[in-house]
Amino acid sequence: MKVPAARGDAFVRDPDPAVNVVLIYGPDLGLVRERAANLVKSVAKDPADPFRVAIMDAAALKDDPSRLGDEARTLSMTGGRRVVRISAATDSTSRALADFLDETAETEPGAVALVVVEAGELGPRSSLRKLLEPAARAAAVPCYGDEPRDLADLIRSSLSAHGLSIAPDALAVLQDCLGNDRLATRSELEKLALYASAGDNKSEVSVEDVFACVGDLASLAAEDAVFAAFEGDFAALDRGFARLMLEGTSPVALLRTALRHLQRLHVAAAAVADGKSPDQALQTLRPPVFYKHRARFKAQLRVWSADRIGEAMSVLLTAEQACKRTGAPDAALAERALMRIGSAASRRRTGTSGA
Repeated sequence: MKVPAARGDAFVRDPDPAVNVVLIYGPDLGLVRERAANLVKSVAKDPADPFRVAIMDAAALKDDPSRLGDEARTLSMTGGRRVVRISAATDSTSRALADFLDETAETEPGAVALVVVEAGELGPRSSLRKLLEPAARAAAVPCYGDEPRDLADLIRSSLSAHGLSIAPDALAVLQDCLGNDRLATRSELEKLALYASAGDNKSEVSVEDVFACVGDLASLAAEDAVFAAFEGDFAALDRGFARLMLEGTSPVALLRTALRHLQRLHVAAAAVADGKSPDQALQTLRPPVFYKHRARFKAQLRVWSADRIGEAMSVLLTAEQACKRTGAPDAALAERALMRIGSAASRRRTGTSGA
């Protein structure tokens, strides 16, 4: 069974009792761990109960695949279905899982332990996915980075648990600040909630709270790289891009940061074209420009006029589509697009055009 990514959380809260193996995999390892832990809780209630939960080494199964079946058929001394949890699985785990599925194909639902398999990113040709996605007694749950709408819902629900709401401008800034790892995101939201709750009778998180608490996250490094691109500062762009890739920033997320920056430049440039001063134009932007970037933003308004932004928008949108459809390296596509933006900025300062 192939579980759609959008239904991942619902599935782990209420798994099909006929399923004997669940593969949870994807590039967001924090979300993989979170969903695996929630699935264990759904079945065994207490993840620390040694009578209900067994931890197995994926590497050991390569040499002795029969260990999985032996462990999964062990009965719980306290009643209830047991869970066997396998972390850091790779395609080498496929043989043990294939044998186990063959052995348990006719068992009654819940008669053997649920095997929860955690893995990192797996391509379509992965033997684990090929084995488990079409299997009747198995399920595969992909875990990708949070989309903007999902992240907004996660922020609201996490803060609501602390009796807090969040201002619209603070929500927009926070979405840009948070990265693509679910556990890291939850950690930052917990820190933000504790910080905001320290105020007297405070019920709403403000943009100032976000900057004070999480303003040093990867998104500001991403903004620095984007600012360098729109200024034509190739050295700073190269350094910033390399750092972001080493830290695991998604190239698509970086392109979206550049698109949002371009949209904000467009709004401000239009305001300037209508007769507002650059300072007045910046005041129209929500969320507000980070105070460390205001001087640079105003300088970019002199380079990126409203009638020249469409070409740059096309470059970024085309790059994002290519990342999703062509199979080419995402990082190379994103870097090339940002370099084209940088080249356009340099040309515009000398009076030529084109992105």
